[in-house]
Parts: sequence; C-alpha cells; structure tokens
Amino acid sequence: MKKLDWYILKSFIFTFLYCILLFTAISVVVDISEKTDDFAKANLSAGFVMRNYYVGFVPFIVSFLFPLFTFIAVIFFTSRLANRSEIIAMLAGGTSFNRLLKPYIIGGILLAALLWLGNRSLVPKANEIRTAFELKYVKTVGSYSGNTGIYMRIDSVTYCGIRYYDTAGKNGSGFFMDKLRGNKVVYNLRSDNISWDASAKKWRLSGVIERKINGLEEEVKQDTVRRLNFNFTPEDLKKDEYVKSRLTTPELRRMVAVEKIRGSEGINDLEVELYRRDATPVTVLILTLIGAILASRKIRGGSGVHIAAGFAIAALFILFDRFSTIFSVKGNLPPVIAAWLPNAIFGVLTYYLYRKAPK
Repeated sequence: MKKLDWYILKSFIFTFLYCILLFTAISVVVDISEKTDDFAKANLSAGFVMRNYYVGFVPFIVSFLFPLFTFIAVIFFTSRLANRSEIIAMLAGGTSFNRLLKPYIIGGILLAALLWLGNRSLVPKANEIRTAFELKYVKTVGSYSGNTGIYMRIDSVTYCGIRYYDTAGKNGSGFFMDKLRGNKVVYNLRSDNISWDASAKKWRLSGVIERKINGLEEEVKQDTVRRLNFNFTPEDLKKDEYVKSRLTTPELRRMVAVEKIRGSEGINDLEVELYRRDATPVTVLILTLIGAILASRKIRGGSGVHIAAGFAIAALFILFDRFSTIFSVKGNLPPVIAAWLPNAIFGVLTYYLYRKAPK
C-alpha cells in the first residue's frame, strides 16, 4: 500500500460512512413520520421507541441499503477526483488503470466482509427486536391469528394436515395423519380438534378415529382424547413473514433442512434468503468496481451525470433482483440461481465496462 492507495481508500471509507449517516438519518425520519400515529395510539415515549425499535431498525436499514451506500460513495468521491483531474494526473504519472483499482478492490472486500459478518448474526438479532415491536404496536391485531390448509411431512412415510389452525389459541380443527407403504395408505388417523398441551409438551387430539389398513382388512379404533408427540410445535405452525430475517445463518440453515424434510410450502423463500446472505457481499464488490470504472472518466456534466448513471444502474440491479426472487418464490427458478443471477449479469457488465474504460 502506497500513499496513493491510502489516499483513495480513506476517501472511499469516509465517503461511505458519510452516506450511511446521511441516508440512515433520512430513513429514520421517514419511518417516524409513517408510524407516528401508531406510537401515539400506543402511548409510547420517545425513549421507549428508540430503545425497543430503532435500535433494531437502524442495523436493518443499513444492511438493506449497504450495497447502494457503497455504490453512491464510490461514484461520489471518484467523480470528484476525476473532475479535479486527479485521476488524469495519476495515469499520466505512470500509474496503470489496473493499479488504480487496487484500493477500490481492497475497500470493497473490507466492506463486503463486514456485511457478510453482520448478515450472519448481528442483523438477524436486530430484526428480532424490530419485528417484535412491529407485531406488537404497528401491525393490525389479529392479522396473523389464523392459518388454513396446513400440510407437512412428518417423516419419510408420514404426512399430516390441519384444516384450520389458530396461532393465538394454539388449537385447530380437522387434523389428519397418513402413513404410506409404497403408494398405498396403511394407517390413517383423524381428529375433530387438535390443541397444544403446554404442561405435557404434547398435542391433545379429541374425537379421534384411527384406522390400520392391511390389504382388504381394516382395524378401526375410536378415542375421546389422545395425546401424541409430533416433531412440530406451535411455533412451527405460525406463518411468520419475519422468520427468515430473524434467524441467524446457522439457525436459518437448520430450518431449511427441517422444512425440506417436512415438504413445507414456501421453502424457496427461505433458501433465497440463505443464499442471498452470501451473494449480497459479492454485490458490494461488483458495484464498487462498476462505480470506480464509470466515475473515473472526466466528462462534461461532472458528478451529476455520474450520480444519475449510478442510480440508473442501481435501479436496474434492484429490478433484476426482485424479478429473480419472484420467479423463485412463485415459480420454479432454483433459489441459488435467483440469489446469484443479478451478480452474474452485473459481473459481465463490470467486465464490459472495464474493457471499454479509457486507460
């Protein structure tokens, strides 16, 4: 690392921190304006909201906009260097364009590593604080109270379902469980109601009818009440839109493995989140290089043109990212491709811009 490298790297980091402070402050102000009525209805003090909500909100919004912060920072300070003819002087002094990109690559790797570490544990813990507050004080009461049509696989040969389940009361109706041998049902259990027995840590079934099928023979039993131990709990039956953002990466990986065994719906959504936690840090490095290549050229219009081009590229990236996620969650696109496809496309764009950049 030479003086020139330290000069560019320090400008990169300081501009990045400035962007974080500026845009985070704007995001907090906008969020406060949207939720002021909710805070007032719940009679919450400013100190309480800051301790129990914005402590989690700030890390969430920083991680969410981290690649954009990096991109804007690179565009802004590199464009300023170009407008002051500093980059021209560096190249004229014998510094190659490849050598000029070295501090950008180092800074991009450092920020990418910071985001990767944060996404694994810090950001999920912050999301746990943020989402718990939103569910209690912001979201409509009862909006997550009931689920219909729950189906899952208990093990390799056993399947079950609940027609309706109340997450608040931890009880449901229309429970069934089937065991298969090959493609034939050999065991069937049905109950009118199912509820969670917190003291016994088991499920309480009422109005039970049990059938054991052996060829043309069938054995039927009826029970008023029966308590059984399944490999799922009331927490597993909640359709929680926040669960993927609250789990640390090891916890999310374990959950994906369990949900695959159960054959649960929505598994692609969890897998996309898991793969994106590794893909997003690479996005930071790609956008850093794109910003450096674009803004290093001195053009008429100055920083305004560079920033406008930067925002256009960022918007395209977000568009590709949203489309790939939708095609995976709602369609058949593999989650790993959905998470990495935007990086692949913009990686090719980075190489193209690099080849066309004046050196």
